[in-house]
Amino acid sequence: MSKPVTIDDAGFDAAVLQAKTPVLVDFWAPWCGPCRMVAPVVDELADEYEGKVGFAKVNVDENAKTAGKFGVMSIPTLMVFKGGKPLATIVGFRPKTELQQSLDAALE
Repeated sequence: MSKPVTIDDAGFDAAVLQAKTPVLVDFWAPWCGPCRMVAPVVDELADEYEGKVGFAKVNVDENAKTAGKFGVMSIPTLMVFKGGKPLATIVGFRPKTELQQSLDAALE
């Protein structure tokens, strides 16, 4: 079972921007209700896209530098990165199908 990896400001570039595959980053915080709702959906997607897409979680309370760098104003914010650049941004709790569309587009 694949799980998203937790990354911090220091490890973000290596884990996400230099990744060989697209990476979905879940910007979240422990006190955020919608973040807790989206977490199981992200876990399911991590299983379904294992080996094709990387999955990472960034706690915005502990890693404000990275959240600020990518303009994260509301959480949860899910961003799909490919080739070191943000390809898609999804703010708030969205249906799994919408997340799958963003991931499929990143794999094209």
